[in-house]
Amino acid sequence: MVEARRVVVKVGSSSLTTASGGLDADRVDALVDVLAAVRGDGAREIVLVSSGAIAAGLAPLGLDRRPRDLARQQAAASVGQGLLVARYTASFARYGVRVGQVLLTSDDISRRAHYRNAYRTLDQLLVMGAVPVVNENDTVATDEIRFGDNDRLASLVAHLVRADLLVLLSDVDGLYDGDPRTPGTTRIEEVAGPADLEGVTIGSAGKAGVGTGGMVTKVEAARIAAAAGIPVVLTSASHAADALAGRTTGTLFHRTGKRSADRLLWLAHASTPRGALRLDPGAVKAVTERRMSLLPAGLTGVEGQFTAGDPVDLLDESGTAVARGLVNFDARELPRLLGRSTHDLARELGPAYEREVVHRDDLVVLHRH
Repeated sequence: MVEARRVVVKVGSSSLTTASGGLDADRVDALVDVLAAVRGDGAREIVLVSSGAIAAGLAPLGLDRRPRDLARQQAAASVGQGLLVARYTASFARYGVRVGQVLLTSDDISRRAHYRNAYRTLDQLLVMGAVPVVNENDTVATDEIRFGDNDRLASLVAHLVRADLLVLLSDVDGLYDGDPRTPGTTRIEEVAGPADLEGVTIGSAGKAGVGTGGMVTKVEAARIAAAAGIPVVLTSASHAADALAGRTTGTLFHRTGKRSADRLLWLAHASTPRGALRLDPGAVKAVTERRMSLLPAGLTGVEGQFTAGDPVDLLDESGTAVARGLVNFDARELPRLLGRSTHDLARELGPAYEREVVHRDDLVVLHRH
């Protein structure tokens, strides 16, 4: 952790806001003090994934709590996002450091071209010495293209920028083996794999009521990052300096997988399928075991309304999702292609139909037979 050069830090709404829901300038400044010190003379790079836009927009709009409906959440985010970035801009300016706002939806990292653009933007900001402040684009994201919580977003951003470390900051100083408010519970210092979490009761969203996440989302985010070869420290915002200095604090999740530049981690964890394709047994085997593209000949059915480029689940005969991929055809085009060879389709419908339904480079296996 001490040697980590590129670090993604995620901070939740509860660590940035007052009890009434507005931004707490002192809390923001305290976090920025730590991050600026960690950056030093630029030897370490920081990407900040920050919640707080919706919470910051509540008071200015006369709302006393986070609204449940998406439209008012988006309105609050629209007002609050400007306030949030302005607060970070002013706070980092005390150290002569610029910030750059980056707003993402899940489309930005499940579609190939968007994924490359997101990486280039973040990488260039870091090269130029700025601190990217990343948030979900709550003002336009629909339910279908939302990450749902910034913990998962942070784990995927860590993978995107090829980070050496992910630090998840919360209002709790780590993962406990039960409700930390209950006497007798203890903090879990290290998690080497799923077995270490067996029998652990993990709570839901915090009592502050201004965020969406809870310990469940943080553990899931840590699992995603660890599987991508990125170690994770989960602790409270007040212990951020200890976490970034490599001192023992919170809960450390060790790597469980190898580092990879493969964007398909995003497809598995950040995309919401817009439909499904049913496969015959031969196609299931080709996709899951032989890692081949899905061809029209292996299709037996189409479900949902989707357009070319959308994520879809690939189902076996029992309806189990065995893979997910980005489809190359609209839903209305596929019924006429079921079970047919690309050669026959090209001869009858033209060369545009001599292509894969889902290319193997746009496909991730979810469940092996």
